[in-house]
Amino acid sequence: MSRSFTIRVPCTSSNIGPGFDVVGLSLSLYLTLSVSVSSATNTAPTLAYTGLGAEEAPLDAYQNLTTRTALYVLRSNGVPGFPAGVEIKVHNEVPFGRGLGSSGAAVVAGLLLGNELGQLGLSKDRLLDHALMIERHPDNVTAALIGGFVGSYLLDLSPEEEERRDVPLSEVIPEYPPDASVEWGKNPPQPPHGIGHYIRFDWAKEIKVIAIIPDFQVSTAKARAVLPTTYSKADMIFNLQRLAVLTTALTRSPPDAELIYQAMQDRVHQPYRKHLIPGLPDVLASVTPKTHPGLLGICLSGAGPTILALATDNEHKIADEIVQTFRKNGIEKCDAKFLSVTTDGAQVLP
Repeated sequence: MSRSFTIRVPCTSSNIGPGFDVVGLSLSLYLTLSVSVSSATNTAPTLAYTGLGAEEAPLDAYQNLTTRTALYVLRSNGVPGFPAGVEIKVHNEVPFGRGLGSSGAAVVAGLLLGNELGQLGLSKDRLLDHALMIERHPDNVTAALIGGFVGSYLLDLSPEEEERRDVPLSEVIPEYPPDASVEWGKNPPQPPHGIGHYIRFDWAKEIKVIAIIPDFQVSTAKARAVLPTTYSKADMIFNLQRLAVLTTALTRSPPDAELIYQAMQDRVHQPYRKHLIPGLPDVLASVTPKTHPGLLGICLSGAGPTILALATDNEHKIADEIVQTFRKNGIEKCDAKFLSVTTDGAQVLP
């Protein structure tokens, strides 16, 4: 029987200053899949892309992260493959490799795609278990799946579960897996139940989001490779203190600019990534609540290079200052996006 549906997944920003691998925020740029299932005989989905990164996206369903994720969901729940006659038209608004959760959005879109194609009826909580077998950092995928401003953690896996055999991994795209075909990943295990846990915080209605997106990529793997393996007690306490304040400060109306600005400081990831993003220290210091009234806080979005600024007013002046500071450091092209926090999370629509 022919049917069609649409999957819409928001982009995300993670860390939000001190919340490295802990908090995420879903924002109003979307990855959209228009899916039809017909009486055609093609056994692998046909893929077409428009929007950002269309020329980079793999069109082979066995080498594309979204369809590989869908196949993993199907196979780990007893469905051996894609149904025949699947056509997927993808439109992408989320820039690749910019710190706005492009791989997380691709994974979440695949979760919903597999659930719908197999008519599995899995809850979002159960889909999150599948997501965390693919991407062991819960912040982006949880925010994209659930929506809003979320804090999350995950349980430790056993050594056997950590092997993740036959599971597509998000951090090695676009090459992964190099030998992908219908034969790869045929027997994935079911994910353990309840390995991811989250809470959704409120978000003060006055807080607006500015994303300044420089025109170059920073891979998540590279950005993680520059981080130390151990941290000082002082730096961990610094971040924990601020995160404890920040998750409540962003819920309060009217927002307290000085409190939020200080609570968005970080010593765990931003200092170590500054050489990957020309001018990052200057950018983070270029606007403050005192120099730019209306600013609440500024930070690196995810692994970068996108800068996230929170404000109640003067968004265009704040954006212009950040863009000009990047230019002074040799980054000529930046895109400014004025976004809102989305609360619906990933959706399947008629």
